[in-house]
Amino acid sequence: MRTTILHLAHQIRTRAISPAEITRDALARIEQLNPKLNAFITVLADSALADALRAEQEIYRANDRGPLHGIPIGLKDIIDTAGIRTTAASAQYKDRVPEEDAEVVRRLREAGAIILGKQNLHEFAYGGSSMISLFGEVHNPWNIARVTGGSSGGSTASVAAGLGAAAIGTDTAGSIRLPAAYCGLVGLKPTYGRVSARGVVPLSPSYDHVGPITNSVQDAAIMLNVLAGYDRRDPASVDASADDFPAALNQSPPHFRIGVLREFFFSDIDPEVAAAVEKAIEFFRTLQADVRDLSLRDFNFEISTDRTLSSAESWAFHRPMVEKSPELYHPATLARIRSGEKTPEAAVVQAREKLHADRNAIRAVFERVDILLTPTVPIPPPEIADLLRNPETLRPAELMMLRNTRPFNVWGVPTISIPCGLSSDGLPIGLQLAAAPWREALLLQAAYAYEQATDWHLKAPQVSRTP
Repeated sequence: MRTTILHLAHQIRTRAISPAEITRDALARIEQLNPKLNAFITVLADSALADALRAEQEIYRANDRGPLHGIPIGLKDIIDTAGIRTTAASAQYKDRVPEEDAEVVRRLREAGAIILGKQNLHEFAYGGSSMISLFGEVHNPWNIARVTGGSSGGSTASVAAGLGAAAIGTDTAGSIRLPAAYCGLVGLKPTYGRVSARGVVPLSPSYDHVGPITNSVQDAAIMLNVLAGYDRRDPASVDASADDFPAALNQSPPHFRIGVLREFFFSDIDPEVAAAVEKAIEFFRTLQADVRDLSLRDFNFEISTDRTLSSAESWAFHRPMVEKSPELYHPATLARIRSGEKTPEAAVVQAREKLHADRNAIRAVFERVDILLTPTVPIPPPEIADLLRNPETLRPAELMMLRNTRPFNVWGVPTISIPCGLSSDGLPIGLQLAAAPWREALLLQAAYAYEQATDWHLKAPQVSRTP
């Protein structure tokens, strides 16, 4: 059974438990389980306890900042924290200490959240396995012999194992949703521009998103209420009105029009993943949803697998460090960064124009349906030992793991992964839902309707096996 932000917030306000007690429990679990999971890079025990005691006094003195007040959470170690090192899991940044909080951290602190520490990831977020890190690979709490997916692997491992109530991750090609699916969690990528990415080490600014990783859809809505909003200092931020996302979940869900994207997203899919997703599709039919198979070809629309722009943007950011100290990257990361080195400027301009065209074209799809539905990840999590023995298989495995999530970064639409089953060997399976730009409230309603009718989000791993 998982503990949610909503439940903890209620317990705090009824004085059944204090923020300090919750934080001490999370820190104790980190001390106990992090050696097995390798989920945290930096643990902020002293400051977390001090902040928890301060939150306790504020809440009890009627200075309540909302449901996140006094709740311990973690941050992917690519998100800047003032006075606290932010490493991006790389030797390049092992001693880097930012002077300013990222905008999302500022918002979390303002809401009274307790920052437990910084979480492990795939180096510079440039990979989908969380296998390549200066601090070693992250292990999946459901089976520590398996990968978590990435790049927000430490964040999802932490939440799944109870090392904090939630986390903030980043998503450039699926780096929130993929590991959320592999760890049995809710992972939300908001609309591009909905949540500020200022103060987050970039991978590819045209595709980078920041969002919550939680134990429930309600918790994702609570987190999004805090994270969403215009940031004039972030050039990608959009000044768009935002709903009260938790309140939207209390409304009667509409009769959803759901489009199932079978082409591309269901090809070469593991049979157990396919079976779990088909059951989820049948559930939506019981809600009297209008469920239909949908082909993007009907819209003269093709899924882009081109990486010209993302590769070029990654190279542009990393070029000064590559020229100065290439040896401080893992060789695989360096090779990926250098893949964009010789991209002609004309190709970058053309790729950016194509990206904007795709983001406009996808809107026509949402004139016909409210929600798009796919499996989050087509295959189960690979074994870490297999990838270590055969490193040449790592990149193809990551591309397959990220295949179903990446198109939604191209389109920039809000997308969520929610648990929808377990495989025969006890590994989580994820269901991916997406909505039109700025329709996070509708997306959360669809995800919540499914969650309330099932118990997959209540299941938790037992971390016991020794790596």
